[in-house]
Amino acid sequence: MAEVRVRVASKVGLHARPAALVARLAAEQPVTVTIRKDGGEPVLAASLLNLMTLGAMHGDEVVLAAEGDGAQSSLDKLAELIGTDLDS
Repeated sequence: MAEVRVRVASKVGLHARPAALVARLAAEQPVTVTIRKDGGEPVLAASLLNLMTLGAMHGDEVVLAAEGDGAQSSLDKLAELIGTDLDS
């Protein structure tokens, strides 16, 4: 299983617009991507509700994980998005 760690760059964290963008990109991937805060339980990254209840705030580190063909590429795309300030 591939994993990528990334810090949330958006000032509002993974809430509202940033969460919607991440969920949309995760849903477009050829593999199922999960996301979790360090020490927490993984949730589906393609679910807006899951992302909003994750409680990932600005500066928090999250762990993305996926398995299968295209997993690393999918994780890299999502990590780049999460690591960008989506509020600007």
